[in-house]
Amino acid sequence: MLVLTRKVGEQILIGDDIVITVLDSRGDGVRIGIDAPRGVKIQREEVLRAVIEANLAAAAVGADGADTLKALLQSGAKVSADDAGADQPNP
Repeated sequence: MLVLTRKVGEQILIGDDIVITVLDSRGDGVRIGIDAPRGVKIQREEVLRAVIEANLAAAAVGADGADTLKALLQSGAKVSADDAGADQPNP
């Protein structure tokens, strides 16, 4: 890991087409701006981690959830967004 000290307004260049600019420094936080080509993914690590954890939790639906979903599909029940968390199928 490369560790640099930068002042507000100073930049860091990554390759030929990515520029990171220090915009502001307040207390224990730093605001940065990132200029990169559209094809470069820029993601906040904590958001990416939360999405991965939510996907894993959704994929870990137990047999009860799968049986409930199967019963709903077979019954032709219509479920609205308001009913998404309910235990009972909508007739």
